[in-house]
Amino acid sequence: MSRRPRVTIKDVAREAGCGVATASRVLNKSGPASAETCDRVEDAANRLGFSFSAIGRALQSSRSMTIGCLVPSLANPVFAEAVQGVHMTLAGTGYQLLIASSNYDGIADEDAIATFLSKEVDGLIVTMVGPGGSRAMKMTRERAVPATLMFHDPVGGFTSAYVDNFAASREVARQLHRLGHRQTCFLALRFSCSDRSRNRFAGFLSECRKRGMPDPVLIELSEEDAKTPENLARIIERIPDVTAIFASNDFLAISLQRAARILGLQVPRDLSVVGFDGIETGRMLEVPIATIETAPEAMGRQAATTLLSAMQGETLPQLPALPFTFRTGATLAPPRPESDNGRGAARPLSVHPSLEQNLKRTNR
Repeated sequence: MSRRPRVTIKDVAREAGCGVATASRVLNKSGPASAETCDRVEDAANRLGFSFSAIGRALQSSRSMTIGCLVPSLANPVFAEAVQGVHMTLAGTGYQLLIASSNYDGIADEDAIATFLSKEVDGLIVTMVGPGGSRAMKMTRERAVPATLMFHDPVGGFTSAYVDNFAASREVARQLHRLGHRQTCFLALRFSCSDRSRNRFAGFLSECRKRGMPDPVLIELSEEDAKTPENLARIIERIPDVTAIFASNDFLAISLQRAARILGLQVPRDLSVVGFDGIETGRMLEVPIATIETAPEAMGRQAATTLLSAMQGETLPQLPALPFTFRTGATLAPPRPESDNGRGAARPLSVHPSLEQNLKRTNR
């Protein structure tokens, strides 16, 4: 079967008995034309089945009608939910969303943003390893491409849709202290390249110190360890006499429970576990996770709304951090009176110098 030739605006103009410029004005609603001419052109377009292509409109407006969105992972529901919020906000605007995932790799971040810029996207929504020192983000500013961040604390002059990770993690320490926990641990994935994880640890450490608790043990995990309960169990087994572990995200908190079972530990009788993000999966578990509950979809909506305004030339102030709540869950309980679980005495923690500066933040 032969393919039907594409109807062009020239065909519409010929059918309506007018010039191409007149037909374009009528169909774009971009200039004056008599009511009779408008009727003839619209009639001809309907009869011929003509419609402007998205590419054609973009070329006429000097826009690509695309927005680039970079996140570290789509396997983690918190980022998928944020992207869904972006998508819902863009629905009906005519913009198409281009999505890239970097797997927490700084080089992949730079490459993805450079690719977006080469495709001449009209704007960017970004969660990456280090936006403040990013060469690609600097290029974004030099090219005057509007960009906003998600999940990051505001940095580098870019507005951000975010939750105050430092303040939220202080709340975790307060809850653990209230229940009587002292020996704690912070379990982090890719700690060295995630400002979110570092800020969460800094807030947790600050509040532990304020309340006279020993410094939490800091353990950085590889992706492989986080995904393999047996590896995670071996790591937990070497942790000194802790009664509670704060995982830097809910995915880790879920993996941690599986690892605890391998060691014959019951959560929360033998070990309390707290996560961060409040993903829906955490509610549906047999033992629902205690966690910092955020609103990633709202974060995505805010980032997209901010970007749309910026693309209209508006100068926008940084909006306040989005709210968070502490969800008690069923993985948190007071420590057992007989806290000696045979895993040895607590080791002192050496705090990275870059975190000490965060600890100087004014207590709120």
